[in-house]
Amino acid sequence: MKRFALIGAAGYIAPRHLKAIKETGNELVVAMDVNDSVGIMDSHFPNAEFFTEFEEFTAFVEDQSMQGQKLDYIAICSPNYLHAPHMKYALKNDIDVICEKPLVLNCEDLDMLLQYEAQSSAKVNSILQLRLHPSIIALREKVENAPADKVFDVDLTYMTSRGKWYLKSWKGIDDKSGGVATNIGVHFYDMLHFIFGNLKHNEVHYRDEKTATGYLEYERARVRWFLSIDENNLPDNAIEGEKRTYRSITIENEELEFSGGFTDLHTQSYQRILAGKGFGIEENRMAIETVEKIRTQPLVPGGNKAHPLLSKLIK
Repeated sequence: MKRFALIGAAGYIAPRHLKAIKETGNELVVAMDVNDSVGIMDSHFPNAEFFTEFEEFTAFVEDQSMQGQKLDYIAICSPNYLHAPHMKYALKNDIDVICEKPLVLNCEDLDMLLQYEAQSSAKVNSILQLRLHPSIIALREKVENAPADKVFDVDLTYMTSRGKWYLKSWKGIDDKSGGVATNIGVHFYDMLHFIFGNLKHNEVHYRDEKTATGYLEYERARVRWFLSIDENNLPDNAIEGEKRTYRSITIENEELEFSGGFTDLHTQSYQRILAGKGFGIEENRMAIETVEKIRTQPLVPGGNKAHPLLSKLIK
């Protein structure tokens, strides 16, 4: 049984980590969040310690080490801009990391993390769960078995509507979240790299606080992409629910079906990490480079590379 800490226990993604820690037969010793709406912990680890201040949390973690009860892992589900400092703290204390995506917001932070990791006995592991999805694995094999000169035409469309709270939270601040393409899309860019190889070309046709769209060219794919949290962009067949969503990936005009199969991917990720097969810092570089450029590079006209929905945004 491994001993875990969790930073960001009140966040949206934390329940998946709590469930994964429990389902892999491990123990949550302590959790931390500046918000105290963490009743979800009672369903998994009611006896875990909990703090709302990072200083109290770190003092507890270090006391554990002094008492010969060093933690094995710190799981990080904090806001995106805090991932790097929280990982550095874990590495400085020789505690392995399991961090949500995006691992960091820019490649400079990746390089610094590598230096921290080199001076630590601990390792950074990231959650790149789409790499474990059966449909994604099958598509990757299909691409690998296609003629070597085959370049696939791909359309990626992902919309998940968010209320007015979103832009007033840290998620609406580019310096903290990385912007909409990073916050809701970084795992899709990792998926595209995983399937279609290295990125060769990256251009952005439209970008605001709610929507971004552009064109990516990989070794084996030409990708028109569109990401949005604006409900006005949702098609009529969007999924009704707490958050109305629409997700579509077409390859050569054929829809990739991967609406199911997500339930246990965090648990599978934990199983791989505990077996020493986690995805490390360098495996995040291509996706982080992609979203960093999407966030910072000048816009260009879409022309014949534009996603079909760009016309809705440019009147």
